[in-house]
Amino acid sequence: MSEPVGDTAVRVAAVQFATGTDVDENLATHVRMVGAAADDGARLVVTPEFGNHLSVYESSDHAWDVAVELDGPYVAALAALAGERGVWLAASATVRRDPASRRLTVANLLFGPDGTLVAEADKTVLMGAEADHLSPGDVPKRPVATPLGPLGLYCCMEGVIHEPARTLAVGGARILCNSLNSFALDEASLHVPARAAENGCFVVAANKVGPLAPPARLAALATALHIDPTQLHGAGESQVVSPDGVVLAIGPRTGEAVVVADIDPATAPGPRPHRRPELYGGLAAAPTGRDGHPAADDLVASLDLAAPGAGLVVLAEGTPLPTDVPPGQVVVGSVRDGDRLVGIVVGAGGEALLRQPQLHRADRLGWATVLGDGLRTLDLPWGRLAVLVGDDHHHPEAVRLAALASADVVAVVTGDLEPWERTVGFASRAAENRVNVVVGATNGGLLVDLPTDFTLWTPWDRPFDGRINDPTVHAGPTAVLHPSAAANRLVSKGTDVVDGRPWRLLDALVEA
Repeated sequence: MSEPVGDTAVRVAAVQFATGTDVDENLATHVRMVGAAADDGARLVVTPEFGNHLSVYESSDHAWDVAVELDGPYVAALAALAGERGVWLAASATVRRDPASRRLTVANLLFGPDGTLVAEADKTVLMGAEADHLSPGDVPKRPVATPLGPLGLYCCMEGVIHEPARTLAVGGARILCNSLNSFALDEASLHVPARAAENGCFVVAANKVGPLAPPARLAALATALHIDPTQLHGAGESQVVSPDGVVLAIGPRTGEAVVVADIDPATAPGPRPHRRPELYGGLAAAPTGRDGHPAADDLVASLDLAAPGAGLVVLAEGTPLPTDVPPGQVVVGSVRDGDRLVGIVVGAGGEALLRQPQLHRADRLGWATVLGDGLRTLDLPWGRLAVLVGDDHHHPEAVRLAALASADVVAVVTGDLEPWERTVGFASRAAENRVNVVVGATNGGLLVDLPTDFTLWTPWDRPFDGRINDPTVHAGPTAVLHPSAAANRLVSKGTDVVDGRPWRLLDALVEA
């Protein structure tokens, strides 16, 4: 466990800028932009991913040539910059790891205000063509103790899934530094704030602007990605997010910016209590892939028992279960069973098809002291269903278990939803796990429908609007979901968003 967080407010900055193919010019941009942040009073500055060179290379030799040495001049210059400006600097660069094998990684580098390299953390989840020349990190994420509070370092694709940030937060981090190199609009609008709220941490996220490929290759690469060349630009919107998911400051979509906010790390509560690591073993096991069960293209789902034609109805916590369910429909609710809260899937004639006990304690449900020992699923004509009750959905590991069980739809039966859950929480859970989600809540539920196409390097079945994996959230009461979309897990070539997790590095999440 890292040292306790500090007890004073601190100004933090996420700076966004463009980089090119000239390493020296990119370094000069760092000097200028970090200097501007320091002039604005920032004590912590986060810069974008791939700060030394664009992440597009002519060859492996080229990638090696433009990478940096930890004891070389580029890193020394960043260390000197942090020392001269008296800031904590979280930067990112491709780093030469092994001359013999020419192994390269993209690393987060943390420099202290005394001008030293304090910590480094290699990116553990590569995105698409990054794997052509780079290797994933093989060291678990660990927080870094600083006078500002414990910091965590991760970048881009690592923030599209929950485990890297979760590992850092469980380890004690209260400020998460996220360096991005992304043209996807949904990173800023969805995943960045979700990582803050689900972990009870501040997030400082810095993204690129400008072209993400050299001018001579931009058009060809955009064509290969099946997007317009104007969309292959860094999406900007660098931001600082509070532990409740509120965006405190955000930059523009285009153009350089220094985005600052004053935060108090001591107010970050960290992950919610009552985690159950003994249930999460699957997160740290080799993935086995989707089991191949069939799923329907369309499913009418509803929060209303009176909805005509609904194949799935999910009720809010405390709503009595019906006894006259029509054929072809299932209804999901929850009941108190002594000192247990149990989710029930009711079929035609009132038959209980599945009983799913609550998995995590919930302080608001103090009477529910007996918990379930695992997640169960139910195969139905339209696909596989998993059920979460109580406050199980507060724990991102729970929805991940549903994905590992090849669920197509997750039904959540709960009490009141928090604001962040409506805007980014359930959408992010659905996106990273490729599951549809239907939430019955006492203050109004919602239905989350997966995009049917989210794979780069293939033609799009929709006009590409810059959003890659951004589910549609319906306030209800009824929506058409796409269970079969859960079978599409490939976000880019070689990158399976469900099975491509750093499972070997997640012991911290599964150890009691």
